Order: sequence, then structure tokens, then C-alpha cells
Amino acid sequence: MIKKELTCVICPNGCPLEVTLEEGPTPVIKEVTGHTCKKGPAWVEQELINPMRTIASSIMVEGGDFPLVSVRTDCAIPLASIPDVMKAIKSTWVKAPVNIGDILIPKPADTSCNIIATRNVRTAS
Repeated sequence: MIKKELTCVICPNGCPLEVTLEEGPTPVIKEVTGHTCKKGPAWVEQELINPMRTIASSIMVEGGDFPLVSVRTDCAIPLASIPDVMKAIKSTWVKAPVNIGDILIPKPADTSCNIIATRNVRTAS
């Protein structure tokens, strides 16, 4: 058995959690302490077994009033997928106009997310 300390990021409380687990190919969580809400133990399990993250970045825009459009994933993706998703983002160019919420890259790197625009970019005049 080993103990790990994590800070929960699910809510603003930022609870300092202590996790007791058995190590192995898939860790087995025995106990989680320190949480003030019921979301902490579920977050610990996800973080230790299949960590997920969101990405915010930018994509080049051709013919726009801005050269870049800010983008993000529309849901969390496995941590291990981030390098491949970033490669897809870096190799993509879009043409203006771009609107907030437009799906600019559907399902990059075989993930379940989409890369969506978070800014409007009009066609340059």
C-alpha cells in the first residue's frame, strides 16, 4: 500500500486529499480522505486511472481580420491523447469567417471531442 497526496480541482474548495492505494498496472484505490464533497473520490479515481484534460490553443486563419482564432476542446480528452491532438491543431488552417462554436476539427486523433472556435474572426476587408 502507498499513500499519495493530491489537491482536488473539481470545485473551488481545492481539498487536500490523501489516497491510499495498491499499486499495479491499474491502481486499486482503498481509501480517500480529506474531501469535503462527494465529488473528490470520483475525481481521484479518474485522475489516477484515466486522467482527462481539456485543451485551449489557437489555429491559423486565412483571410481573416485576425491571423489566429482561439480554440478549445468541447470536452475532456485522455491525457495521453494531448500530443496527437496538438499536432492536429498545429497543422490546421481555416478560412475566414469563423464563428464562436464552429467545429474546426472534428474528432482529432480519434478522440471523442471536437476542436471548436472560441472567438469570431471576420473576413478581412
